[in-house]
Parts: sequence; structure tokens; C-alpha cells
Amino acid sequence: MEQAFRIATAQYDLSQFENFATYEAKIGRWVQEAVTGGAHFLVFPEYFSMELASLFEENTLRSLSKELHALQEVVPEFKRLFGQLAEHHGITIVAGSIPVRHVQGEYRNRSYLFHPDGRSEHQDKLQMTRFEHEQWFITGGHDIRVIETVHGRIGINICYDSEFPMIARRQVEAGADLIVVPSCTDTLAGYWRVRIGCQARALENQCFVVQSPTVGTAPWSEAVDINIGAAGVYTPIDYGFPDHGVLAIGALSEPQWVFADLDLAAIAHIRKTGQVFNDRDWPSQFRPELNTR
Repeated sequence: MEQAFRIATAQYDLSQFENFATYEAKIGRWVQEAVTGGAHFLVFPEYFSMELASLFEENTLRSLSKELHALQEVVPEFKRLFGQLAEHHGITIVAGSIPVRHVQGEYRNRSYLFHPDGRSEHQDKLQMTRFEHEQWFITGGHDIRVIETVHGRIGINICYDSEFPMIARRQVEAGADLIVVPSCTDTLAGYWRVRIGCQARALENQCFVVQSPTVGTAPWSEAVDINIGAAGVYTPIDYGFPDHGVLAIGALSEPQWVFADLDLAAIAHIRKTGQVFNDRDWPSQFRPELNTR
């Protein structure tokens, strides 16, 4: 297990495409740039896959339901592409998220992780935003998963999920030292909600948290027309880590990779020797009574 590695998290801008080959070329360029920068673990944003909807005709683009239905045609090619890139470069890729039709017919917002041998595993988004639930009719998943990778165990919190402490907590209790957060937010406030959630999860669990957002505009899309954010790598706030808990941060809403060198052994060390023991001191045995008098 390679506990020390370089991670690259994307501030990814959405494009329009004439065909799948042009999409494949763009993704290939992004992955190659990260690999050239020395990264072995890549993170893409939530709903970055929605640029594939640009392949469809206008009336599909202007209908949220038709967009979801049409995207299912390209899900197999999406998975093939990222599996091949992961295997070709010998890297781990968290391929943001893509809407996937579940066996019962509803849609899930799914994040696939591709291993260096091309295999994939996934985490479905659990908590739906109002837009997803009320307008897009995407359904939340049920399982909180931890994925075993060549770098150790990781958890995926898709955007809004990062704002709910018990999701990451269960993953950390199951051995995760790294939580990755693919995100997609259309306001500065939305970005900061997710970022503050990421930093809080890193603080309270004494773990690394890595955020990857979509950026820029896609006026042709009803779903992801405005995108604001910055990629960030967040840490515990303790000995040997940045005083503000920010290991790396991108320039707001500018397309780019943000790189950071992580050592998961440092997480185990700080949990044993830190100034505080946030991870250990979670109140599993302490249930104060609420005094309403």
C-alpha cells in the first residue's frame, strides 16, 4: 500500500462537443496533464459529466428529464474511457459523478472510482439538494461505503453529503483516512457551504479531505449553467499541518489542476500524538441530556 502519493484535484470547466471522440480527447488531455504533474490519484467534480449532454439535440438539452434519459446512452462509454485511462496510466481516478438509472427505474447521482487495473466501484450521493429532489427528481442512495484502494481506504462524499457529519464519520470509523468531495455549486455561498463542510470533516475526523468543483458557465445546459468553486486539499489542524488547515487551494473558478502531496501515515501519527484528539474524542459513550427547563 502506497500511503504517500501526489493527488490532483480538478477545477473543471464544462465544454460543448460535436461527438464523443472530442470529449474523449479533452479528458485525455486533462488526465495527461495531471500525470505529467506527478499525480497518482485524480479527482474530478460532481456532474462534470453533464457536458456530455451537449452531444444531444436542443430539445433534449432544454429538458431536465430528457437529459437524464439520454445520458444513459453514454454511461457505458464514460465508464470505458475512465477505466482505460486509469489502467493505461496506472492511477486511481474518482470520476466525479454522473446520473445513472437505478435498477428500479429512478436516477442516482453516482461517483465511480476507477482502480489502476481498470476496475470500478461506486458511491451514490445520499442527500439530495432541493434542485435535485424537486426539479430533477434524482433519488438519494442508501449505502455509505468505504473503498479499498492502493493508497488505503477512502470515502466519497458527493457535494451536499459533505455537510452531514455522520456520513464521513462512519467512513472514518471504517478506516478511511481520506475523504474526496466532488462538488458542483452555482453560487459563492454554495461553494463556501461545501468548503466549510470539507474543512469541518477534516478537523473533527483528523483526516484529509479533498474537494473538486466544476467551474465556469455552460449556458446550453439547464442543469449546470453556472459553476463556482475552487479545488482544495484540507487537513487536520495540528502539529505538522497548516495552521489554517488548507494544504492547497486553487484560484476561484479558474480551470486548473490543484496538486498536493499526501502521506496517510501522517494521519495515524497525529491521531496518536496530536495537540487534541478530535478523532478519538467523538462522544460515542457521551450522551448529554437536553435540559429544556
